[in-house]
Amino acid sequence: MLTANDLAALAGRPTDDVAPWLQPVAAAMAEFLINTPAREAAFLAQIVHESDGLRAVEENLNYSARRLPEVWPRHFYLAPDEANGRIDASLFEHHPDALANVVYANRMGNGPESSGDGWRYRGRGLIQLTGRTLYAEAGAALQLDLINQPDALLQPVAAARVAGWYWRRINGNALADPATQQSFEQLTVAINGALIGQDHREQLWKQAQTLLSAEA
Repeated sequence: MLTANDLAALAGRPTDDVAPWLQPVAAAMAEFLINTPAREAAFLAQIVHESDGLRAVEENLNYSARRLPEVWPRHFYLAPDEANGRIDASLFEHHPDALANVVYANRMGNGPESSGDGWRYRGRGLIQLTGRTLYAEAGAALQLDLINQPDALLQPVAAARVAGWYWRRINGNALADPATQQSFEQLTVAINGALIGQDHREQLWKQAQTLLSAEA
């Protein structure tokens, strides 16, 4: 059984800091049948990584101008580079709302930049749910009004339940069951789209396996 000390060890934080997450995470794992050591270890590793140790349940879009072309090279440029149809990154430096409305416009069920959907449905929760479509799907499945109350995902119960829902949506249990490096990599790609932060994810996974007496 998951304990507050286990969660604190994985998050690398004091037990008191992560204690509010214990019951919501345990309840979400029960609700979505994340109920074997292999499943629990994989789920915990992924949500702890995605949330920076259960600290960050909201996407940080507060970028410097220099960083923007590195993250979104198709959207932004900085002089002396040529524009080539891109936007001057200096206009969006440390303007997270404007940035989200540009880079997430007309994607993931969002409306145009002027709709404000990019900012309204930016990444939130333990597994950063992003875009109007996923907010609507998750809300309908869990009977939460995430379209009108997207900030509900900043609270532990909703954040954990939505993480469990998303895990089910990507067949996380089936990917976690083999408990192989290849299957864990597939899980990361299903969650993140690429093997971003994989070394840290695998470190957490092995640690969680040890804590939960799961076999690799």
